[in-house]
Amino acid sequence: MSEDPGPPRTFKGLLRWATTAPQAWGVYLLAVLLVWLLSFYAGTLKPKKTPEASPPTVTVPRS
Repeated sequence: MSEDPGPPRTFKGLLRWATTAPQAWGVYLLAVLLVWLLSFYAGTLKPKKTPEASPPTVTVPRS
């Protein structure tokens, strides 16, 4: 029997697994896709309407 460690159990093990050659390409492409999707979603959001600014009040008396 070979000693196959199986799936990584710790964050460090997951990081080591994700940075090996074939998985690194997948992780990179997934990260690029996630950034693109988030920026696309943020671009489609409508900005909140700001209340109309009232005319400034007069603070200095005219002479």
